[in-house]
Amino acid sequence: MERILTRWLDIPNLRDIDVYLAHDGYAAARKAFFDMKPEEIIEEVKNSNLRGRGGAAFPTGMKWSFIPKNSPNPVYVCCNADESEPGTFANRYQLENDPHGIIEGILITCRAVGAHVCYVYMRGEFAIQKQIFDAALAQARAKGIIGPDAMGSGFGVEIYTHRGAGAYICGEETGLLESLEGKRAYPRNRPPFPAIQGAFGCPTVVNNVETLSNVPWIIARGAAWYKSIGPEKSPGIKLFCLSGHVNKPGLYELPMGIPLKDLIYDIGGGILNGRKLKGVIPGGSSFPVFTAEEAVKVNMDFESVRAAGSLMGTAGVMVMNEDTCMVGALRTIAHFYHHESCGQCTPCREGTGWIEKMLIELEAGRGNMADLDRLISVASNMEGNTICVLADSLSMPVKSFVPKYKDEFIEHVRQKRCPFRSHDGASMRAAS
Repeated sequence: MERILTRWLDIPNLRDIDVYLAHDGYAAARKAFFDMKPEEIIEEVKNSNLRGRGGAAFPTGMKWSFIPKNSPNPVYVCCNADESEPGTFANRYQLENDPHGIIEGILITCRAVGAHVCYVYMRGEFAIQKQIFDAALAQARAKGIIGPDAMGSGFGVEIYTHRGAGAYICGEETGLLESLEGKRAYPRNRPPFPAIQGAFGCPTVVNNVETLSNVPWIIARGAAWYKSIGPEKSPGIKLFCLSGHVNKPGLYELPMGIPLKDLIYDIGGGILNGRKLKGVIPGGSSFPVFTAEEAVKVNMDFESVRAAGSLMGTAGVMVMNEDTCMVGALRTIAHFYHHESCGQCTPCREGTGWIEKMLIELEAGRGNMADLDRLISVASNMEGNTICVLADSLSMPVKSFVPKYKDEFIEHVRQKRCPFRSHDGASMRAAS
């Protein structure tokens, strides 16, 4: 298929503004600024059925339409570049290789909602990416594409970058806003939603990097073109992050709705070293796992993955082979969410730690059968009982790993050790 979001693979040095302009760069922004009214831009994005690529899959045009018309307060746009979900690595490549594509999406979004300022909130570890993006902003500013008179339209747009400190919770949009304001990144209660009361108490649109990168293509080619790609309810292109035990891990741009089986076996080259597939997490570490039998029947779009019992999230596809200890895999996930919990909500603060401790004991062979039911009980009491969904991000994996691989959990209790390791602690595969 034609490369859209990864066209830097075909166009060397696309991050240079002269190269970008030579390949129709900022043409969509000019169309949005000079040939379309703000409400027409929103309607076009609505009609495309573009859904947020940051994990929640909320309709982008609808989110924009929530911004009050003629607000007495400034309107802000925030680009969420705090890509911290384990198994996800698309945004960093976009920031490095196609920064002007992101800037163009931001410009169109600002024009649509009447915002004159955008903040690009970047993950703390994105030092190089910030340097590259700041250089692209300087290029766009020098050519008058952004600034007090963007592209000579009379509509001013300024874009600022803000680098976080490496906290996962800042990927949650209200935690991001709190951090942007210089406060501790405690997620906010909602309502009010950011569209009404966001950055600095003003109406704010928060969109993910990949979401904004789709916008110029929708404006340039139209909603009908975009909807012709993939399923009707989840149309368009998607950046899939394939990792784990596959022969060809990497970032792949593909149409929504591609069978997960094709992604793993055809595009990803199959399971590493000829081993068998054991499990797949389809959307990043915070979602329910698919068994091998389930995975080969799923299409990768929002509705299909949900119907199969998980969520597509950021499309961080994590593949595990038959030698993977699923107790150990879940313990690793639990450690991450326990470490990254902001501690604001008791069910999350205490529950993530409790689950991690139980899994450490189980993996070491010191657990008991009651721990299996207790894991489900603690996870169930966390889910839906906190301000943000970080607690759910551990609850959902627990409530899928334990029942789907229950025999494996039982063997850890029965053998009083991890059955995937020899008695001296080395892995069975390494020992053989």
